[in-house]
Amino acid sequence: MEQSLFDAVGGLSTLQKVHRTFYDKVYAHPWLGPFFEGHNQEAIENRQTQFMGQKMGGPTAYTGKTLELAHRRMYITKELLEVRQVLLKEALEEVGARWLTIDRAFWEQLINDSPESFRQIDLKYERPLIIEKPK
Repeated sequence: MEQSLFDAVGGLSTLQKVHRTFYDKVYAHPWLGPFFEGHNQEAIENRQTQFMGQKMGGPTAYTGKTLELAHRRMYITKELLEVRQVLLKEALEEVGARWLTIDRAFWEQLINDSPESFRQIDLKYERPLIIEKPK
């Protein structure tokens, strides 16, 4: 029987360690952190662990929103995802895990084309979230 990616990376405990380390970095980051203001870090870590665990073939069930719905009010650029990837790579190295390729597979669902097209999205009663890159 072939081992799942979930098992190959070390299972639930590894995902939890990576996401705790990663979100400590994200919440402290001057550009990424503001996207998470007012959101409980532990809850975000748990959802990310469930999401990645399910995508990696593990027994975890992700019951959160779709990627598009969870991120629709956020203006996300490729550059922003590249900054995120640096932090994820650091967290993975600190924990001793690797899975950057699968993380990058979700970028196309998150990247916004331009601020103008993003502002045209009907978010109903949600406030659009555009965080300018710090200088």
